[in-house]
Amino acid sequence: MRRKILWIVAFAAMVGLTNCAAVQPWQKGELADPIMIFNENSIDAGINEHYLEYREGSSGGTGAQSGGCGC
Repeated sequence: MRRKILWIVAFAAMVGLTNCAAVQPWQKGELADPIMIFNENSIDAGINEHYLEYREGSSGGTGAQSGGCGC
């Protein structure tokens, strides 16, 4: 019985501690900054992109990393 109550309390704490914030229009520019891209090494990313372009026979479509809502 204690274990069940502990799980319920832990679940309630997880739900209560999650946070969802609205992004204001003036903050979306900061989120679209190129520093927010997750590539650690830009040279390796360029090599991988070149390989993908060669293999697929197409180019482009890899510059935008964020969603339209700014999240």
